[in-house]
Amino acid sequence: MSNTAVPLQPVQKGTLTRLCIGLALVAAAGAAIAWSGTGAVVAQAGSNADFLVWNKKQSGVVETESGLQYQVVKAGEGDSPTDADVALINYVGTLRDGKQFDKGERTPFPVTGVVPGFTEALKLMQKGGKYRIWLKPELAYGDKVPPGGPIPPDALLTFDVELIDFIPMAVLQQMQMQQQMQMPGGPGGPGGH
Repeated sequence: MSNTAVPLQPVQKGTLTRLCIGLALVAAAGAAIAWSGTGAVVAQAGSNADFLVWNKKQSGVVETESGLQYQVVKAGEGDSPTDADVALINYVGTLRDGKQFDKGERTPFPVTGVVPGFTEALKLMQKGGKYRIWLKPELAYGDKVPPGGPIPPDALLTFDVELIDFIPMAVLQQMQMQQQMQMPGGPGGPGGH
């Protein structure tokens, strides 16, 4: 039996360097893809703080000084509500696991009559705007949740909110008084005083 030797061509200068750099880039890209895929899983399964750190890095998510996180789904137009206004909104509230705990259509809310993070978010919106907001427990109910309700203590809450319109509270109160005046038996109506 005889062995035939096959002469190897000499490797060109820099080929091994390029090959090593290429392998390193492929390995780094693979690690980045693996980390980004597992980052969401870790954030979802981890603490509220883990989730919020991960979430604020997502495309379009803004975090305010208070820690409110929001994403503009659809920009609105015009002015924003103030503390003296009543906002008319559509909304859906969910827990981190996606379980819906509340929903409202064409629901009026005094801007200051809701949890602090919701108030802050409403004052950022304009008519016709749709936002997704994330409220850390300190901006929602914290450990003082409504008794017997579906929200557990220290829950991070997510809301999808559409601001339909808003009016000053004083205007709403005046409209309500005018309605009462026109009702039978109301002040100024038949049988009223």
